[in-house]
Amino acid sequence: MFELIVAGFMFVALIFYAVTGDADYGGGMWDLLATGPRSGAQRDAIERAIGPIWEADHVWLILIVVILFTAFPPAFAAVMTALNIPFTLMLIGIVLRGSAFIFRKYDVKSQEVKQGWSLLFGAASFFTPFIQGLTLGALSTGQIRIADGRVVSGFFAGWLTPFALALFAFLAATYLTVDPSTESRVQNDFRLRALCAGTALAPIAFVVFITSKHGAPEMYQGLIQWWAPLLIGATIVCAITALASLWLRRFAVARFAAIAEVTLILTGWSLAQYPRLITPDITIFNAAAPETTLRLLSYALVAGAIVLFPSLFFLFRVFKGLSKEKKS
Repeated sequence: MFELIVAGFMFVALIFYAVTGDADYGGGMWDLLATGPRSGAQRDAIERAIGPIWEADHVWLILIVVILFTAFPPAFAAVMTALNIPFTLMLIGIVLRGSAFIFRKYDVKSQEVKQGWSLLFGAASFFTPFIQGLTLGALSTGQIRIADGRVVSGFFAGWLTPFALALFAFLAATYLTVDPSTESRVQNDFRLRALCAGTALAPIAFVVFITSKHGAPEMYQGLIQWWAPLLIGATIVCAITALASLWLRRFAVARFAAIAEVTLILTGWSLAQYPRLITPDITIFNAAAPETTLRLLSYALVAGAIVLFPSLFFLFRVFKGLSKEKKS
């Protein structure tokens, strides 16, 4: 039972990382692609929007890693061995991105220097979630093989999926449209970008689904279970709602629909993957730590959640309140 509770916490952390951290990455992508006479205003809007979460969102990534190595140590060892290269690249991207964001704000106030940091910030914002998508997809391919507790498939097995990029860009652009501190013309710029990114999700999702039949057959079998039509239908409804709301400038509705869409997509992946952590050899049951460890970890996670959620909510409200004061 405790295996399921701990795995549930890991899933919740993944959802929150997707709707906060990856919207943050998407903001960096749009920062790199900011063009035209309002490019400066667009970058300012992005900076204000991601200010409350640009570092706090990594709490969820850290939580996922901590749960994995505490509750499922054989899975942690296998993942970090088989995917050592992409994980190392991901960490480099996270460091470069955070450093560039800070130095752009506090370095020498010249346009040339600021453009250099903006380029690094935007490039790392593309690169890092792409690598994260590769690692997430690799867990489902069945190409990572473990025998006698050792990875026997090498360091290059499995990584592939471009879906994450469009998803994160759509989420970020949708968030930026609803930011009250964003000027109306800049808001419309992000509205159009969100519509483009959201429209791109459907064909990309279809390609991922079709290619999974051969590239990740066990995942494909999970995606055609009895619950799949219900989940896919709900996801389509959320996607249409998000796009229609953006078109009609109902930005608050678009934000909630986008969050629901991302949540449902990751829920589908998790259900299709269950109970496997690494397809096909490692599950949450054969990789679980002793029950005492799982029980104590469950108690710690519940206690931590009581502190963490109000703290993050307070952080967000403080930053957004400061943005409103500056605007007024």
